[in-house]
Amino acid sequence: MLPLAILAGLATGLVLGLLGSGGSIVILPALVYLLGVPIKSAIAMTLGTVGLTAAIAAAAHWRRGNVNIPVAAIFGTFGAAGTFAGTRLGLITPEAVQITLFAAVMYAAAWRMFRPATLAPAGDGALLRLDAAENGATLVVIDARRAGGIAALGIGVGVLAGVVGVGGGFLIVPALVLLAGLPMKEAIGTSLAIVTANTAVGFAGYLGKVAIDYRLLAIFVVVAIAGSLVGTAVSRRLSAMALKRGFSVFLVVVATYIVARQIARHAFGV
Repeated sequence: MLPLAILAGLATGLVLGLLGSGGSIVILPALVYLLGVPIKSAIAMTLGTVGLTAAIAAAAHWRRGNVNIPVAAIFGTFGAAGTFAGTRLGLITPEAVQITLFAAVMYAAAWRMFRPATLAPAGDGALLRLDAAENGATLVVIDARRAGGIAALGIGVGVLAGVVGVGGGFLIVPALVLLAGLPMKEAIGTSLAIVTANTAVGFAGYLGKVAIDYRLLAIFVVVAIAGSLVGTAVSRRLSAMALKRGFSVFLVVVATYIVARQIARHAFGV
């Protein structure tokens, strides 16, 4: 089991380092199908692994000034609430439903990575702006429509994180660009901070409710962090577009395998 755990953790880290997201999409199938971890336990361990690796990456982005704290606080607050509700839902959701929903998320992520849109903030407004009042004071003005969209998406991504263990970076980043008006680098850094908060709440929600192999979790985290450093270094030499399209094909293959396994299990008891 140890060699498989190291290999899976390394693959997770490489994906995070190469693409900046997608770690949970590798971890959960690896835990379930390679290491035989029960689905609910695998979801909890996925949240723990992604949370720690995202926190390290978010700290690096914060030092470079790429984390927008007010936007992260708004999105993160609603996201954490959604994640808390998602963990409660995840604990009572049948495992077959969870793994099938996870496969659907993989298909959605594959489509998003294979056909990445050119993102640009809609209009000339941002989620937050500073205005000067008549008395010379500075007013923080929040665009209510954009804030409502951020809140709704935050809750949705949070629920998804709690139910199936995905961080949701492939949804958060474009939302921060389009709704919050953030530049791409700042959107990625802010997204990592939000993913950290969501996964921490999700992991805490499963804690004590499902069995967690902390030894295996520690191996995953350490190897994934090492792999992410290698992936980050290698990514500078490779085409980002080619990497994303290649990974999208991998996601379709794995998602199709998951669906086929579920059909075989229910139809033939395999």
